Amino acid sequence: GLPLALIGVATGLLVFHQPFGFMSLLGFLSLSGMLMKNEIVLLDQINIELAAGKHPYEAVLDSAVSRVRPVAMAAFTTVLGMIPLLWDAFFAAMAVTIMGGLTFATVLTLVVIPVLYCTLFGVSKNMKTRQHETAERQEAVQREMAPVAREEH
Repeated sequence: GLPLALIGVATGLLVFHQPFGFMSLLGFLSLSGMLMKNEIVLLDQINIELAAGKHPYEAVLDSAVSRVRPVAMAAFTTVLGMIPLLWDAFFAAMAVTIMGGLTFATVLTLVVIPVLYCTLFGVSKNMKTRQHETAERQEAVQREMAPVAREEH
């Protein structure tokens, strides 16, 4: 999340002609907390969907879709709250840092985090779930044991 935010922070600071100083650093630290919260909420939702028995691919997809509105609304209200600070000489750099980083990283977080999750955990649309694999193993064991059971009778 934070590397993605740096793109938005740099773009915002360049567009608004603001330096990356102490107030920008404070804004970046605040931004890092906001982005971590967004990522935790998304990953927690994936775990909830998995615990409910969904296929991992569907869990990731449904979680990303269901978190779009809450995450986007939180980012939108934060950006709106920063607008009055743009005209303040002391807080402008902090506001631009938060606004640019949060806007850019929120959009990318909702796309990149699910993609990274699928990549790191090997989730794909046609993968078999553990429940399916367990059922297949049990059937294979029963097929192998069936001739042995018949010989004993």
